[in-house]
Amino acid sequence: MRNNIGFILLIGGFFLFTSPRSWSQTPREVLEKIPFIDSIKQISNDSLFNVTYEIWFRMPLDHGDSNSGTFPLKAYYSHKDFQRPMVVVLDGYAMYTSRANELSRILDANQLTIEHRFFDHSRPADSIPWKYLDIRQAAADEHSVIEVFKTFYRGKWISTGISKSGQTTIYHRRFYPEDVDISVPYVAPLNFSDQDPRVYAFLKTVGSEACRNRIYQYQIELFKRKPEILPMFEKLAGEKNWEFSMGLERAYDLSILEYSFAFWQWGMSCDSIPGNEASSEVLFKHICKLEPFTFFEEKEIEKVRPFFYQSMTETGMYGYETKPFNKYLNDTTNVTFGFTMPHGYKAVFHPEVMQDIDKWVKSSGNYMLYLYGQNDAWSSTAVDPGDRTNAVKMVNPGGGHRTRIKSFPVEMQDSIYKVLEKWLGMDIPHPVQENNLR
Repeated sequence: MRNNIGFILLIGGFFLFTSPRSWSQTPREVLEKIPFIDSIKQISNDSLFNVTYEIWFRMPLDHGDSNSGTFPLKAYYSHKDFQRPMVVVLDGYAMYTSRANELSRILDANQLTIEHRFFDHSRPADSIPWKYLDIRQAAADEHSVIEVFKTFYRGKWISTGISKSGQTTIYHRRFYPEDVDISVPYVAPLNFSDQDPRVYAFLKTVGSEACRNRIYQYQIELFKRKPEILPMFEKLAGEKNWEFSMGLERAYDLSILEYSFAFWQWGMSCDSIPGNEASSEVLFKHICKLEPFTFFEEKEIEKVRPFFYQSMTETGMYGYETKPFNKYLNDTTNVTFGFTMPHGYKAVFHPEVMQDIDKWVKSSGNYMLYLYGQNDAWSSTAVDPGDRTNAVKMVNPGGGHRTRIKSFPVEMQDSIYKVLEKWLGMDIPHPVQENNLR
């Protein structure tokens, strides 16, 4: 008799009618019960799922002020089975895919992907109200979505994200630790300033001395041959319709400074670096493979300006150590990314925000599985979970920023799977087991 009685649930100021037998409903019926969804569109789905929807939520600009106004927030909702776990991908940028996440495949799970506020079209139509872009407001967005879907999916919940999305996963968990059962942030830095000096120390010790020296000599050669290579850069910029508010020459210099960070981030091979005997064309073609130029291009900056705003106010960033190259630079002051701030806004970093995250990570960050690549430049500021929680940190030997669970040696993958099994209380086919069956 009680199974047929519905109940009223209050979520974010909205009344939602649901039933204890909600798993018997269709995914479309689930969405139609959520009052703060403005649009629902079925889209093509990954083969793992039965159906995928693109949905737009109506979110408050300020979760603490109902009169602050609203903005549209995009998400992808992919359903497999109400009895399976739910993987929620907390995107730190604009969403780029509705395909199944690595963890969704491993766990044979449903998936909910939530775009970050103020990226792409998840923003007010006229302009971005920057004062509402902070980690607490973004976490509240994600909490609102997760809370309403948890009414229908009673299994285990796992949050995850890669890079800035990994950061977003950590921040959300700090403010709403009960929203999910476990969290798996990939390659997520925890920066303590807008130019975290740990990056410099990392770049002086990562890899072999021979490789680091080869990188340095390549950078020097790019500076020495600027008269020959700068025209190549100018031609490329014209073909790509790039715009550099700082000027072409300054963009060229900064791209050379960025090279060492990008090299280790993306896991380039030391053998691929041209030597001093190489032609200027070959030197230029090599740096074009990493294309650091777009990091300083105005239209590209505009696409991800919310990232830079957050980096320069709360989440932190890195700068460039210019001293080794002072001879070739007109401006030898340490470079920060203050130039990326929105017009009229000054970069003022608030260190207490990440200090709070670090304190929580060490004292209360339980059921957190941190994954990093050993040689990834962003690992220079990796989370240190301490020894007061049950958090696990795994570092992929020689790995870069593209590190995924499948990137680890099979034995380490097996350890990761065992952690997931233990925390989720479910059996998961291991790579070792699968290899033994072949």
